[in-house]
Amino acid sequence: MTQPLKTWLEADGRLLRLRLSRPKANLVDAAMIAALDKALAEHQGNGELSAVVLDAEGPHFSFGASVEEHLPAQCAAMLESLHRLILRMVEFPVPLLVAVRGQCLGGGLEVALAGHLMFVTPDAGLGQPEMKLGVFAPAASCLLPELIGPARSFDLLVSGRSITGAEAAAIGIAYVAVADPEHAAIAYFEDHLKPKSASSLRHAVQAARLDYVARVKDKILAVERLYLDELMATHDAVAGLEAFIAKRSPQWQHR
Repeated sequence: MTQPLKTWLEADGRLLRLRLSRPKANLVDAAMIAALDKALAEHQGNGELSAVVLDAEGPHFSFGASVEEHLPAQCAAMLESLHRLILRMVEFPVPLLVAVRGQCLGGGLEVALAGHLMFVTPDAGLGQPEMKLGVFAPAASCLLPELIGPARSFDLLVSGRSITGAEAAAIGIAYVAVADPEHAAIAYFEDHLKPKSASSLRHAVQAARLDYVARVKDKILAVERLYLDELMATHDAVAGLEAFIAKRSPQWQHR
């Protein structure tokens, strides 16, 4: 099996590049989560680092998490590892820029939301479709309200609908919608981050996100317990996941 993530340094070690490398789905499964978490952990203490750019091979950023890993036997371990990664990204000490093309769904969008600035193509498709499977998106339930407020986040989380990259930029999920998001993210680094003191940049990032990080850390643990202890004890949550895997329509019993 190919390695799920490509990792390298550019700009004399000032820029860390991370690339999801299992197209076209680029599933955020256990292997991808572990690879991302390991790469970020290894560079977290690098005092010369000034930014990270995360992008993806192929036409799509990510189709989302592995549905099989959401079933009761694996979901606790999966959520624990995913949320550890999300919090590492949210707390990362230098700007984490995410470049998104094509579909960016479910766990893939949760990873993108955990970055600091998102660059998207206007025709990208962003959504949290978990509700269509009978479950909800735990990390997105914490991240989206912070970015776009209660009403817009409620709509996306409860409806499960997708929006375009242009819409995402208009409502504040994405920083900007551009034809070449990877180029735009690297240009942002070159123009705005590379000329700065790496040490001062770290302090600026911490100051700008201090209260945001605290709120997300507090909420994500409570939402994780709601998912594992209450949602996964219902009939419909498990039935919906099993129906998706079996490629059939779910039969809700509303319990």
